[in-house]
Amino acid sequence: MAACSYWTASSSFTLLRHSQTPSFFLRRYPPSLYTHPFSANSHAPPPTCRRRSSFSPARATSLQPNQTQHTMMSESSNHQQQAQICSQSFNGDLDTSVSTSSRIKLEEIIWDHSFVRELPGDTREGGPVRQVLHACYTKVSPSVKVNNPELVSWSESCAELMDLDPHEFESMDFPLLFSGAVPLKGSLPYAQCYGGHQFGFWAGQLGDGRAITLGELINKRKERWELQLKGAGRTPYSRSADGLAVLRSSIREFLCSEAMHFLGIPTTRALCLVTTGNGVIRDMFYDGNPKEEPGAVVCRVAQSFLRIGSFQIHAARTKEDLQIVRTLTDYVIRHHFPHLNHLPATAQADSNVLESEDNGGVSEVMQENNKYLAWFIEVAERTASLIAKWQGVGFTHGVLNTDNMSVLGLTIDYGPFGFLDAFDPKFTPNTTDLPGRRYCFANQPDIGLWNLMQLATTLKEAELISEEESEVGLNRYGEKFMEEYKQLMSRKLGLKEYNRDLINKLLSNMAFDKVDYTNCFRALGNVKSSQDVSDEDLLKPIKGVLLETSKERKKAWIDWMKLYIEQLRNEGLVDEDRKASMDSVNPKYILRNYLCQTAIDAAEQGDYSEVNRLLKVMKNPYSEQPEMEKYVRLPPAWAYRPGVCMLSCSS
Repeated sequence: MAACSYWTASSSFTLLRHSQTPSFFLRRYPPSLYTHPFSANSHAPPPTCRRRSSFSPARATSLQPNQTQHTMMSESSNHQQQAQICSQSFNGDLDTSVSTSSRIKLEEIIWDHSFVRELPGDTREGGPVRQVLHACYTKVSPSVKVNNPELVSWSESCAELMDLDPHEFESMDFPLLFSGAVPLKGSLPYAQCYGGHQFGFWAGQLGDGRAITLGELINKRKERWELQLKGAGRTPYSRSADGLAVLRSSIREFLCSEAMHFLGIPTTRALCLVTTGNGVIRDMFYDGNPKEEPGAVVCRVAQSFLRIGSFQIHAARTKEDLQIVRTLTDYVIRHHFPHLNHLPATAQADSNVLESEDNGGVSEVMQENNKYLAWFIEVAERTASLIAKWQGVGFTHGVLNTDNMSVLGLTIDYGPFGFLDAFDPKFTPNTTDLPGRRYCFANQPDIGLWNLMQLATTLKEAELISEEESEVGLNRYGEKFMEEYKQLMSRKLGLKEYNRDLINKLLSNMAFDKVDYTNCFRALGNVKSSQDVSDEDLLKPIKGVLLETSKERKKAWIDWMKLYIEQLRNEGLVDEDRKASMDSVNPKYILRNYLCQTAIDAAEQGDYSEVNRLLKVMKNPYSEQPEMEKYVRLPPAWAYRPGVCMLSCSS
């Protein structure tokens, strides 16, 4: 019965009373205001599909290091034909009917490099691991060693952002360019400097320890997109690590980046995934048993990879570095929040804020008088909206440190993430998080606020906002989160109005009976409110998600179903219209961890077909896809072994 106590109407926002659980949100937003949001047979591709390295010098800046031990082959017409066939088998979302006349080649990319041009950089390029002072980045070239790198998969949708011709992925030199073994023409690689709070404690300098940004491209819509290679080698921020990535974690990041996009959740994207052909040593469970795994590099794409920790690191150093906080904030507003750039840049004194409060409309007045406050409020709103969407689809990030939280409101840094299977508000996919479950599913809204408080502290220290102004931004986070959450949960149940009690009781039942989160909400779309049925028949629409239940538990579900149907009737909703609306927000397909593992197991044996099949399925998460029903199944018993349902931060 204990599980039910988590979901009573009087439950606090923070339901799980752990020593490391932030309580800020609870103090700001009492429980009376809020319902807690969860407080086909495949065959290996033919050998001819293995990408061999042959390249055009026009596409690279030079033929420099990092190309060790790869085989150079001539691009005969036969090889070109094989590459084309292979590319289409690799890419699950290629629409060959799409015109590529407006697409560009890699060597035609328009680079801008505003980050390097406009922000202070390290006076030293590359070099050993060290503290990098008074700088936002260090110029560093990829150093990964390759041996016949191969293209595993690529995203046509992401390529469209770059206006990139799909035929570029067919070229034999593509794996060399996107493993980092050969420099891409026009790129200006660097690693970003940032710090962060990890599990609630300041960790000092962190930075891009294995991610190297190639630069920013400007597409034909004048959008700025940053390309970054993750796993491309050591940087001054690598600490004791090797700067490399393994195929296992790279597949997870590649697939989830794209899956989240198609779920409609703001996220960094993934252009492609390549293997390096060399092994990487990893101790996956930190148990003293390291093993060699296949190495890989994923190309991540985002408008910016700036995170809260990008600002924190400078405030944590000398007074002179506080100016970098202002410079960096000006930069991000100029390029990513240009609608705020016309506002004045003056923090209001607390006395002025209090005077404004008496006149009402305080936040609007304050925003108009200080662009830094307006920016902080928008970051808070984007973060609130993002986390509400996570709760809606049952996504748990797993490592919500401040260095893993984007200031653009994007899901960033896919490590030990996980989607809910059996509904458990305490679920964390991160073994490192087990002692306190700081980053468990139910705590994510609280953590979002806690992280924003750290950003507010940084902005206050740089005298960009005042104490009262920071309170306005933090309050706006709670307001925005509840707005988004209430609207989303109402839509998930097909309701016109938010019904707190109804949702509370549903989540309580789901937690008690460990009902699959995704399948349950999808099944509720089949409920008929226009028909009078017996108590026993009331549960038919969700029979498939209710496993063995006692007579007492069946009654609890029947009682809830009666309340639900009564609400539907009172709102006068047409069943068919309601189902269509519910299906548009309740996904049928999510990237469950066991599905990732199935693709990983095959890929480690050289079969990439399941990676591409999963990519194709996740492109249409809200559609029925009758031929893909197996991807809806609950996790098999083997999925609960360590390394599948839960992972460490090691990769």
